[in-house]
Amino acid sequence: MKKPSLNRSDRIVLTPMRFKLFILGVLLIITLLYIGAVYQTKAFPNRVVEGLPIIFFFVMDDLWPPSWKYLRSVVQPLLETWNIALFGTTFGAILALPISFLAASNINTNRFFYRIVRVFFNILRTVPEIILAVLFVALVGIGDISGILALTVLTIGIVGKLLSESVESVDVGPLEAIRASGGNTLQVIRYGVMPQILPQYASYTLYCLEINVKASVVLGFVGAGGIGIILRQQLSLFTYENVAAIIFTLFVVISIIDFISNRLRERLE
Repeated sequence: MKKPSLNRSDRIVLTPMRFKLFILGVLLIITLLYIGAVYQTKAFPNRVVEGLPIIFFFVMDDLWPPSWKYLRSVVQPLLETWNIALFGTTFGAILALPISFLAASNINTNRFFYRIVRVFFNILRTVPEIILAVLFVALVGIGDISGILALTVLTIGIVGKLLSESVESVDVGPLEAIRASGGNTLQVIRYGVMPQILPQYASYTLYCLEINVKASVVLGFVGAGGIGIILRQQLSLFTYENVAAIIFTLFVVISIIDFISNRLRERLE
């Protein structure tokens, strides 16, 4: 028996033409943006290819081999870098916890105050950490305190913003039950919100610790303490074998911290 043939008009259209044109337009805009960025920055592919041999010979002739004897001088600044990141993360995470509740619409019902706190978080996350370090160096002087304060502010912005979104996405059932039984806002937070957000809170804090360890190296370039100070000194003296030793040490330490932090966050999540 011959099967009936389907006409073009009888076919089921899975993707409407309007959607296809929309996707094509988006891709075209993205392509034009990339082309414009290449011409604006003069980042042409041939310049990158021409620079690869220069990078290779710089690494092989100047950075390799590292000065292994210099590793003894790296230990103390490296501990300072870790302590700066640890204290900055701890203080920032502690301060971000109460502020995050003010940035959650299901806890802070005052819309005007809620918007102010959200804008405050956006401002903290917008200012680069190196600018914060420069400001604190001008306020309290060169040293570890400036780095700790800068990372504290950075952590408040990151952890507070992420945690406020976690608070807004909690199960509202326990919250409504506590309110219905006469509980106040503090009791709602203590018994309804905190048990639900503690894993995310710990995960965000560990994530910030990873970021701050790397950021504290950069902060040393502006006098905020840590291993960045000696890295800048060795770069200015053109002792690249010592620079290679510092970079190697940082790579090993940051890799270990990232590995441990990722495993802890996987267990928490």
